[in-house]
Amino acid sequence: MSLETPRDAEELFRDFAPLGSPAVYTRDRCAEMAGTTRRIRELKAERRAVILAHNYQRPEIFEVADFIGDSLELARQATKVEADVIVFCGVHFMAETAKILNPDRTVLLPDLRAGCSLADSVDADSLEDRRDELRKIYPDLMIASYVNTTAEVKAVSDVCVTSSNAVKVVEKLPSENILFVPDQNLARYVQENTKKNIIAWDGNCYVHHQITPEQIERVRKHLPHVKVLAHPECRHDVLKLADAVLSTSGMVQYARESDAQEFLVVTECGLSDRLLLELPEKTFYKSCKLCAYMKMITLEDTRRALEEMRYPIELHEEVRTGAERALKRMLELS
Repeated sequence: MSLETPRDAEELFRDFAPLGSPAVYTRDRCAEMAGTTRRIRELKAERRAVILAHNYQRPEIFEVADFIGDSLELARQATKVEADVIVFCGVHFMAETAKILNPDRTVLLPDLRAGCSLADSVDADSLEDRRDELRKIYPDLMIASYVNTTAEVKAVSDVCVTSSNAVKVVEKLPSENILFVPDQNLARYVQENTKKNIIAWDGNCYVHHQITPEQIERVRKHLPHVKVLAHPECRHDVLKLADAVLSTSGMVQYARESDAQEFLVVTECGLSDRLLLELPEKTFYKSCKLCAYMKMITLEDTRRALEEMRYPIELHEEVRTGAERALKRMLELS
């Protein structure tokens, strides 16, 4: 998505105006964006910086990103970058992941408020207590920690997983009993695709958990031919209605390769913006739920992050090395 040269205001207006209400991407706003993107590109060159952006980011962030992807893709990309500075346009645990894998590089998060309610649903102390309790019943118990967790939680986990590789990684673990944290919906999806015993933590992503079957059925009633793509963090009764259950990048690939022309994208609606920009010949309907945390990252804050080198991610080395072990195991198994 990131272009070799910044686009002018009229080009941005042409592509961005259909993404929101008329008051969102006006010509004036697109002119501001064009100036800011030019400045960000200058700063990237000066700082030897790269920008990694999650699929749920604001569409204007995609204009300056060097790489856009889901959690697994971004984790892999973080191990490959050749830069002094990584600006992570995502939420806090994602920037932490980049720092875990790049201890000698500066990793910046443009807005420290960009947290994650799912990551906040488990802490390391509670996880250790639950692990010790369960190992009295299941001596072979291992902890599979979704990447949507803090570095401290990753450090006490045996392996990390993402929505795109969770089943594959769990299948390869040398244990029949897995404590899966923190998303109960993803845990149930994994349980349905493995014979292993999955013990779920009681957490969920508020964005995905509030999507209901009734919303899907209303769309299908009016558009019976639409392809429904759902994220595995959605509720079980929603997943049953989907044509495909996929990670965000899996949805991008499916939409590119499918002969279908119309899709209902059942995840945070930032992904629909990316799809509309990249595949304008197809139609994408939003089961639109915004992640307030993802949308805290703005183009202007990204510029300021590079100008002022704010806000750097810092981790205790003992925590970082423990989390790195769990992440590298995931990358090896996936």
